[in-house]
Amino acid sequence: MTGSQLSPRALMSLLANGAKAMDVLETALTIGLLDALEPGPVRLAHLSARFDLRPGRLYKLLDCLESLGFVFRDEYTDDINDAEYRAVYGLKAAAVEVVGPDAIERDRDKYPWRQLHGRLDEALRGRVGITDDDFAWPPKTETQIAEFEKSMAAGLGPIIETFHTHAQRLWSDHRRLLDVGGGDGTLATHLLTDVPDLTVDVYNLPAVRPLVEQARVRSGHGPRLGFVGGDFLAEPLPQGYDSLGFVRVLHDWPAPTARRLVENAYNALPRHGRLLICEEFRTPERLATQFFWSYFLIGVDTCSSRLRDITFYTNLLQQVGFHDIEVLPGRFELITAAKP
Repeated sequence: MTGSQLSPRALMSLLANGAKAMDVLETALTIGLLDALEPGPVRLAHLSARFDLRPGRLYKLLDCLESLGFVFRDEYTDDINDAEYRAVYGLKAAAVEVVGPDAIERDRDKYPWRQLHGRLDEALRGRVGITDDDFAWPPKTETQIAEFEKSMAAGLGPIIETFHTHAQRLWSDHRRLLDVGGGDGTLATHLLTDVPDLTVDVYNLPAVRPLVEQARVRSGHGPRLGFVGGDFLAEPLPQGYDSLGFVRVLHDWPAPTARRLVENAYNALPRHGRLLICEEFRTPERLATQFFWSYFLIGVDTCSSRLRDITFYTNLLQQVGFHDIEVLPGRFELITAAKP
């Protein structure tokens, strides 16, 4: 059974005990239990001996993991030592992303969400919210910009994986990319590592330049990683590139703004130029992993943060005039489209 199959009542019980559930998961990760469970099946007696744990207590911890939908159990006798367990595929990797030392949720917890906690009724009526001093959208101060770009870089793992998977296909006949709103250059450095003859310029607010310069120095890619300062809400997109990318950009803006940005990309691209779009397209899985931002941004009216279905973008690309529209698979799908 997985969490998605639970009744509302059962799911609410888990939510009410969320802090305890995270403690169970973090402990299982830290002591190495998840490493042993994922290859499974493995007997409780083996786990108990390997990690020097009391069988009766371990059985209860494994019940906690089972209730969360993270492990499966088979019991063939009344002896708990004979119970066999196996983890769902990918459990350890997911736990590392959520409760590991560099987990994205740890980064998110730095934001002042507690200003809304217990006051959502007031927030929904507009009586309280997140002030610009705590979180401005778009970010305004150097500190806000640096913190935001750091958070965005922390969540790039699935996107980097998708670009890596399709690298040969993406860059076989395109060699110059403008990464629009490309953060601190983290994604660009990975692309440049995958494709030795690619060049990437990050287009972002001028205050981001020092962050991209730091990424360029760290990566050793030299002039292959560049920076172009500007404001894509107020200026035309730069020309001279055979590919433009919107990575985790368009969902932050209302539909008319997203359309205008896609139209600007069309105008900036040459004939046969290509547009790339990759972000959290709306699915139950992505909506769940986006929960923090959905909650926190209740108090930020200037940020739409609207996860959209893939069809919103494929239809929009067609309406603007792009053709050869494809959706490449991955943990985050990647949409490609060409200008005729």
